[in-house]
Amino acid sequence: MRHHLPYARAGQVVGLLGGSFDPSHEGHVHITEIALKRFALDRVWWLVSPGNPLKAEGPAPMARRLDHARRLMVHPRVEVTDLEARIGTRYTAATLSAIRDLYPGVTFVWLMGADNLAQFHLWQGWRGIMMTTPVGVIARPGPRGAAIHSVAARTFSAARLPGRASRLLGRLDPPCWCYIDVPMSDASSTAIRARGDWSRV
Repeated sequence: MRHHLPYARAGQVVGLLGGSFDPSHEGHVHITEIALKRFALDRVWWLVSPGNPLKAEGPAPMARRLDHARRLMVHPRVEVTDLEARIGTRYTAATLSAIRDLYPGVTFVWLMGADNLAQFHLWQGWRGIMMTTPVGVIARPGPRGAAIHSVAARTFSAARLPGRASRLLGRLDPPCWCYIDVPMSDASSTAIRARGDWSRV
């Protein structure tokens, strides 16, 4: 199975950006390029998920989302992958556990937009994710307070790394998370679908 999975070697720090990417857009590219630099990542993998358990409606077919993402995100240190479908996991906590077993010696950093941090406490196993995986949070358009004062942020307030030290994120033992303010893109998959620029069929 390993030859179907993305490559990483022991000692590397790999950022994981998960989501349905339904569709992927310039905002995803923007935060990926920023994360590579600000968190000093060796690589970033886009984990195109089979489906979001928090959403009632399913996404466009996996092959279509993968193809679109791979045409959009062209970078020598970024790989678009259907790893979750290949290893048979649906929830982030299970995905991270499986990935750590598959890649001994590799440090993984979970990447998310601030909008996801605001509702992170709804994710299955969210405390376990924070306890085992460094988390990099990138600012998104909208009020900052919802993320900074979220249940997850307050619960793990002592583990927050200052933005000015963001490059250390993947070199510290979890729990450790870092919020970075960055120039923002207001692109959104929801808005793209609402305009009729992307259909799920």
